[in-house]
Amino acid sequence: MSAFDTLLSFLEAAIPVVLAIVLHEIAHGCVAFYFGDTTAKDMKRLSLNPLRHVDPVGTLLFPLILILTNTPFIFGWAKPVPVNFNRLKNPKKDMFWVALAGPAMNFILAMLCFLIISLSKNVFHLALSNGVFAILVNMIVFNFSIMLFNLIPVLPLDGGRILVSLLPYPLAFHFAKTEKYGFIVIALLLIFLPVLGDHTGYDLNFIAYFLSGGVRALFKFFAGFFGLA
Repeated sequence: MSAFDTLLSFLEAAIPVVLAIVLHEIAHGCVAFYFGDTTAKDMKRLSLNPLRHVDPVGTLLFPLILILTNTPFIFGWAKPVPVNFNRLKNPKKDMFWVALAGPAMNFILAMLCFLIISLSKNVFHLALSNGVFAILVNMIVFNFSIMLFNLIPVLPLDGGRILVSLLPYPLAFHFAKTEKYGFIVIALLLIFLPVLGDHTGYDLNFIAYFLSGGVRALFKFFAGFFGLA
C-alpha cells in the first residue's frame, strides 16, 4: 500500500470518527445550555473545533484500530462535555433530554449519510467516488455504533443517565450511586468477560454481539428504507 493509500484510508476512518464524537458531545452541551446550564459554553466546549473535544486515544487511535482490523462494531469517546445537572431548570426531567441528545445526534448524522447516498443514486443518478462513499458508510457504521454503545444503561453512559431520569426518585437515587463503579462494569463487559471466555472456551463477548448485531440490523433496515438494497 502506497503512502497516499495509507493516508486515504486514515482519512476515511478519521473524518467519520471525529465528526461523530465531536458533534455527539456538542449536542449534550447545547441541550444543557438550553435547559439553563452554561458550564459547557463557559468552558468553550460548544465549539466545532475538534481540538477542544478530541481525546487522542478514544477519538482517534482506538476507533481507527477497530476500523482497520475490520471489527464489526466501532465506538470511541471524546473528552466529555461538562454538564452541571444542578444548574438545569428541572434536573431530573432535563437530564433525560441532555443525555438523549448525544445518541440522537449520532442517529441524525447516520440518516443524513443515508440520504446523501440515496439522493446520489436514486434521484441524481450520480456515482460517488470511492473515498466519499467510504466516508459516508463509515459515518453510518460509526454513528450507529456509538449510539448503541452509549445507550447501554450503565452510568456514566448516556443510557444510564436516561434511566436515572426515568426511574422514581428512590430508585434513581440508589442507581445514581452506581456511577462510581461504572467504568469497572464497562471494563468487565468489554475486556474481562471476553478474555475469560477465551480461557474457558465460552463466548462471553456480549457487547460485541450487541453492537455488531444492532449495527447490522439498523444498517439493513435503513438501507432498505432509503432504497439502497
